[in-house]
Amino acid sequence: MNYELFIARRYLFSKKSHHAINIISGISVCGVAIATMALVCTLSVFNGFQDLVAGLFTAFDPELEVKINEGRLVNANDAALQKLKTLDCIDSYTECVEGQALLVKGNQQVVATVRGVEDNFLEQTNSSELFYGDGLDNDGRIVLHRDGIDYGVLGFQLSNKMGLQALCGDSIFIYAPRKGVRYNGTNADKCFNESAFCTAGAVFNVKQAKYDANYVLTSIDFARQLLDAQGQVTAIHLHVREGVSVSEAKDKVQEVLGNRFSVKDRYEQQDEVFHIMRIEKLIAYIFLTFILLVACFNIIGSLSMLMIDKKADVDTLRNLGATNPQICHVFIYEGRMISAAGAVVGILLGLLLCWLQMEFGLITMGNAEGSFIIEAYPVSIHFWDIVIIFVTVLVVGWLAVWYPVRYLSKNLL
Repeated sequence: MNYELFIARRYLFSKKSHHAINIISGISVCGVAIATMALVCTLSVFNGFQDLVAGLFTAFDPELEVKINEGRLVNANDAALQKLKTLDCIDSYTECVEGQALLVKGNQQVVATVRGVEDNFLEQTNSSELFYGDGLDNDGRIVLHRDGIDYGVLGFQLSNKMGLQALCGDSIFIYAPRKGVRYNGTNADKCFNESAFCTAGAVFNVKQAKYDANYVLTSIDFARQLLDAQGQVTAIHLHVREGVSVSEAKDKVQEVLGNRFSVKDRYEQQDEVFHIMRIEKLIAYIFLTFILLVACFNIIGSLSMLMIDKKADVDTLRNLGATNPQICHVFIYEGRMISAAGAVVGILLGLLLCWLQMEFGLITMGNAEGSFIIEAYPVSIHFWDIVIIFVTVLVVGWLAVWYPVRYLSKNLL
């Protein structure tokens, strides 16, 4: 064993001549441990919220979404798109047309996004988790068209905006701008396509305002007629075959389509949301790292008192042939071991608190029952976060003691 490290380890666990040095050393370890524990708990809570949001979004978004890079619409019979139907990794292929429209019901007028989908759209979603109401068929699925009648399924919040008292049977007029026609205030009727649909007797509730307050699901034929998109699509929704990873299927689809199209998984479809969450997590990590740095300064006080306490030992080491850099390394190793001890204790305490929160929900979101999607703060522990935290504590601890120890060793020893 390196004798410098051996002596540093003996100093860490041995009893000092002044009891205050042991107390300060213990306080240094506790300070680093508490800061480390805060890092583990905070980052795990951010992970929990990210996983929660991902679960809510993925109930509505397709596993893979294909869009053309230039423009908004593409021919549904495009040769590249047709090749996707032959891929073994794809289980379901759904055409989608999406656009803005004005919904009118009595005195209520709301701008919403109309999403027209094929019937097999339901194969990509779990109806029991999304749709509620009496308008579901015997298989628990929504009906978008029947006997020449077009139906629309509104988001829960959008339905409330429209003031719909009954889920089934209400007729809603819908207006969308005509393609290639400029608005003329004196003859506005010719600037819009007008149509109507009946509510399907059900609503969907994704528990995200982006969808629940803005989206209407209709049949693709109805949406194409309304949005002047006959024979065209704005996106293709793909469901990956069971047993095939989404990333693997994405790579194969992108290879077939080339650079004309973009292929996004569920996380990439909501990239702006997850990007904000990643920034928030990074900012929390930076702030807590600064707090950790302040906690590591306690180690300097402990080491300076230890140097004074062990001055006689240092003289002995010099007489035995130890050089000043070697003696300095003894106390640098001491500071590193204090940081490492604090890191290990803090990580273990942080993991324990995270486990208690996951099992028992110790910290709740609020006292009002049903006001939040979840009752307690979500927690998700990621292995690489723990690795990053451990490395961060070691690096910060080393940087905090390296220069001060070298300076003190020249003046005190």
